[in-house]
Amino acid sequence: MKKESTYEKLVAFHGHSCPGLAMGYRMTKAALSFLGVKRAYDEELVAIVENDACGVDAVQYLSGCTFGKGNLVFKDYGKRVYTLYSRRSGRGVRVLYDSGSIPETISADWERHREWILSAPQDEILSLREVFIEEPERASVRESVRCDRCGEHVMATRTRRKDGRTLCIPCAEEETG
Repeated sequence: MKKESTYEKLVAFHGHSCPGLAMGYRMTKAALSFLGVKRAYDEELVAIVENDACGVDAVQYLSGCTFGKGNLVFKDYGKRVYTLYSRRSGRGVRVLYDSGSIPETISADWERHREWILSAPQDEILSLREVFIEEPERASVRESVRCDRCGEHVMATRTRRKDGRTLCIPCAEEETG
């Protein structure tokens, strides 16, 4: 019986195989190798992702960085860039995917595009640069309070004060709008 590859397991986690997932796979593998680390058990790694596309599932699956653990940070910049930071070494790496070398005949064909990404030489598609960043805060458990308007529990740090009441963001925006 053939053992499933890491990429096949990632596809099962994500739900389909596509160029974006292949990008995230290559980028995350390169970052982990650059830092000389393996998948995070807890918060020893931090990933900062600059898009919310398919490749972020590869970051989560391969690095162990997740929103739930607080070590996956989303910056809505729309860039094909991931930064991984090791709390143990204090080192970080910024990985940029550059599609400039992709043959034009392949880019419109999803399957060929994905296979090209998975097999292209790393230096043709990725740029890795060591970065020095301020260590991100560790995850913390935040107090929950009840919204005075809808009654739902919300992190106290995500509330707004209005007319002496504590409101969740959607309720505060509704009353302002």
